[in-house]
Amino acid sequence: MNEVPKKKLILFLVGSTLLITFTFYAYQIFYTPNILVDRDDRLFIVESGATYRQVQDNLARGNFVNDMVSFSFLARLYDYDKSIKPGRYHLRKNMTNLQAIKILRAGIQEPVNITFTHVRLISELGERITKNLSITSEQFYSALNEFIATNKEGFNSDNILSMFIPNTYEVYFNISADDLVERMNKEYKRFWNDNRIKKADSLGLSPIEVSILASIVQAEAVKDDEAPSIAGLYLNRLKRDIALQADPTLVYAVGDFTLKRVLNEHKEVDSPYNTYKHAGLTPGPINMPRIAIIDAVLNAKSHNYIYMCAKEDFSGYHNFSSSLSQHLINARNYQRALTIEQRKGRALRNQ
Repeated sequence: MNEVPKKKLILFLVGSTLLITFTFYAYQIFYTPNILVDRDDRLFIVESGATYRQVQDNLARGNFVNDMVSFSFLARLYDYDKSIKPGRYHLRKNMTNLQAIKILRAGIQEPVNITFTHVRLISELGERITKNLSITSEQFYSALNEFIATNKEGFNSDNILSMFIPNTYEVYFNISADDLVERMNKEYKRFWNDNRIKKADSLGLSPIEVSILASIVQAEAVKDDEAPSIAGLYLNRLKRDIALQADPTLVYAVGDFTLKRVLNEHKEVDSPYNTYKHAGLTPGPINMPRIAIIDAVLNAKSHNYIYMCAKEDFSGYHNFSSSLSQHLINARNYQRALTIEQRKGRALRNQ
């Protein structure tokens, strides 16, 4: 056989083999599952300021990537190493390198749910609202203070808690503190639609004042279905310029939330939140009222009651009255029932 054709054949076979090998490997790099191979879907977080090397290390340590060499090759090919976007990403079982890199490079994040409820003080909110976000509570408070200083909507350091409507909201992991505060302000405006604003106007209250009153109603109402009646009672007192005399405001003024029983000495505390000394609403909410309670105020029951006392059956409901004499009777009945219960409790402990 001629030597030249033989060399050509060898070169052809070697070239073909290399081409087939390269094509197969290229196919594997692009289209063969390499992310969470035979493992469950997981969330992958890219922190703000993370470098490409840190992303690689986190993918490797978290066992997200099966073959880091092929992933890294394709990542550089698509310039992902120059386009790191912080965020919270949903990487799915048996994804290819290409699928994962496209998501990471484009910043296609999995939204984060933020939920905040049962907040009594603005100082409790920061940690809860930033729990699953890249920002810190300190950054959140800095942005919030800037908003308080510049807003023209009537929010101040006393009433700012009323801007936060307790619910579940979707945001992105890398949302900035300023954008988070802006988002909460937009949600507040969305909540206070024309219908709710009209109802607030009919009560002679602003949305902020409705939230303040709702916070007091929420603290008093053990049963949600009684909230409209309690709201009606406080509205009657406001209209007649009678002090609200709401015990939960004294608890807030004293600052001892473990306080179970308000005494006469507490009624002397010097605070604008002491509704025994000061008529009208408190400067701000004493908790973050739920939507149901805000709506209970907006749909308050119309009646003539200005007094209420816990029912003697300890059901959590109240006896309402429009006269002081009837209120004193209700109070005596409750105290009598309470004394009997206390005696029974002592007798059982002594057995």
